[in-house]
Amino acid sequence: MPHARFEAVLFDLDGTLADTAPDLNGALNDLLASESRPALPPAILRPHTSSGTRGMLRVGFNLRPGDDNFPRRAAQFLAIYAQRLCRDTRLFAGMATLLNALDHAEIPWGVVTNKPARFTEPLLDALNLSTRAACIVSGDSTHNPKPAPDPLLLGCKIIGCATARTLYVGDDLRDIQAARAATMPAAAAAWGYLGIDTRIEDWQADWIVDSPNALLALCELPLTQT
Repeated sequence: MPHARFEAVLFDLDGTLADTAPDLNGALNDLLASESRPALPPAILRPHTSSGTRGMLRVGFNLRPGDDNFPRRAAQFLAIYAQRLCRDTRLFAGMATLLNALDHAEIPWGVVTNKPARFTEPLLDALNLSTRAACIVSGDSTHNPKPAPDPLLLGCKIIGCATARTLYVGDDLRDIQAARAATMPAAAAAWGYLGIDTRIEDWQADWIVDSPNALLALCELPLTQT
C-alpha cells in the first residue's frame, strides 16, 4: 500500500467511524416486535446498515422509497431509533487510537455523513467527539447528499483544506463516488457494512484499508501516540 500524508481526514459515520449497527438493527427489531413479527439476526441486517433507514426498511418490510407505506414506516423506525441512538453504538476498534494520533499530529479530522443532523449531532455528543471534530457535515447540511460532492466540499471549506490534500474514508460506494466527484483521495473501509455480494475492489478507491491501524500507516502516523 502506498503511503501518503494528508492535511486533513474526513470520515463517514455509520460503518466507518462508529459501529452503529447494533442500534440501527435494534430499532428495526423493536419495530418488528411491536407488530409481533420475528426479529432478524445481525447476519441479515448488518450488510444493509450503511443504507440507513432505506436499508432497514428494505430488509425488514420489503419497502423502498416511493412505496406508499415507506413514509409511515420510516417515521416509526426513526422515532424508535431516536430513543436508542447510542445505547450500543461504539467506535470501531482502533478508531480512538487513530483519532488521538491525528489530534497529536495536529491533522484536523471531521465527519461527513448522510445521516440527518438530528441524529448525527447527539450521536457524536454521546461519543464525546463533537468538540474534537473540525467539521460535522450531515445529510441535510447541503441540498445534495453523497454521492454528490457537495458535503465533502463543504467539509473542506469548513476545515480550510484543499480537496486534493484531504483524505475521505467511507464504507459505501457512494462515499467513493462523492470523493471522486470532489477530486479528493479516497480510502474504502473494508471493516464497514459492505453489502451482500459487494466487491469493494470495484469501487475504484485509491486505497482499500482493512482497519483503522492501516489508516495510521496511510497517513504516516506512528502506531501509538501519547
